[in-house]
Amino acid sequence: MNITTLLDKVYFAPRLKKIDFYANRAGELQHRVLDRLVRMAENTEWGKKYDYKSIHTYEDFRNRLPIQTYEEVKPYVERLRAGEQNLLWPSEIRWFAKSSGTTNDKSKFLPVSKEALNDTHYQGGKDAVALYLGQNPDSRFFSGQGLILGGSHSPNLNSRHGLVGDLSAILIQNIHPLVNCVRVPDPSMLLMIDYGIFYEFIPLEDVGKENPRIYCLEEVEVDKNYALVISTSAGLWRYMIGDTVKFTQKDPYKFVITGRTKHFINAFGEELIVDNAEKGLARACEATGALISDYSAAPVFMDANAKCRHQWLIEFVQAPDSIENFAKILDDTLKEVNSDYEAKRQKNIALQPLEVIVARKDLFHDWLAQKGKLGGQHKVPRLSNTREYIEEMLELNN
Repeated sequence: MNITTLLDKVYFAPRLKKIDFYANRAGELQHRVLDRLVRMAENTEWGKKYDYKSIHTYEDFRNRLPIQTYEEVKPYVERLRAGEQNLLWPSEIRWFAKSSGTTNDKSKFLPVSKEALNDTHYQGGKDAVALYLGQNPDSRFFSGQGLILGGSHSPNLNSRHGLVGDLSAILIQNIHPLVNCVRVPDPSMLLMIDYGIFYEFIPLEDVGKENPRIYCLEEVEVDKNYALVISTSAGLWRYMIGDTVKFTQKDPYKFVITGRTKHFINAFGEELIVDNAEKGLARACEATGALISDYSAAPVFMDANAKCRHQWLIEFVQAPDSIENFAKILDDTLKEVNSDYEAKRQKNIALQPLEVIVARKDLFHDWLAQKGKLGGQHKVPRLSNTREYIEEMLELNN
């Protein structure tokens, strides 16, 4: 008996049986996670503040705790980095994950506990192997080509779709065998629901509202965009990480990353997200032979003729023969993939045809450099609901 067969019998096969429970016991598994997290944190400063000892149901939890962004978490993180303990989580916090967004002036430092490492990173690695071997029973070795781990979706059209960043190793792709690095045919991912993370979801249209609707896993709908909220075994409580997701199926729950909560355009009720933008750009590139290195888009609220539209600033590696044709294909595809956008474009009443402006070479690189955001996880804002960023870029473009 070789080592792979032995490991499969002792660990991987039993683990796959547990993962099979995702199909019919998802709610139960998630609520077990929540109960464990709350019970462990009862005597922390945070747990006492919100009286965790009296929290016995998800409704208690949902009604008791506010949604957190990094600004709310930051004071606790600063105290943890100064050496205080038992603030958000009972075990010692000695490590911090550094994460940088597009618009934040400084890096974010997120607490990492030994439980979080075991619950997510290490368990994720073991489960990746189990899933791989489960779909490839004759395999005698594990190939990293079949694995994608990580956090927030990268909208770079030249990049392989995956996960990197804040969600690091808490989500695992439902792995298919890859041959010569051919892209996985199913882009959706299996949500690992028995790790040390409790998931909640805010409908995209409620993001930023004073009293948004908030759902647990079994309350979500397929093909609807949600902002992702997590509570973790590192002491992040109802933390909105900034990613948006859409479920492609339930039982088991599979999803795709569709963008960022700050990267969308909804100036006129069109609810345009990065996923829509990528599909439109990909179609336009395919039809015209164009190649794109970077882009950003924002609304034009009213021009000299009292007309509204979307304005796209695009840096081409290879420009199309006709920018007008490229823009029309992009516009038509957005109408095809987004019914709200299509409705606003109806008869050019609410929205005029979109405008494409060609960016000079290295414009986006220079904009990031000007803001001191080159390297790391800093990203160009793909879609913005205001003109703050695109106006800066247009000034540099001239």
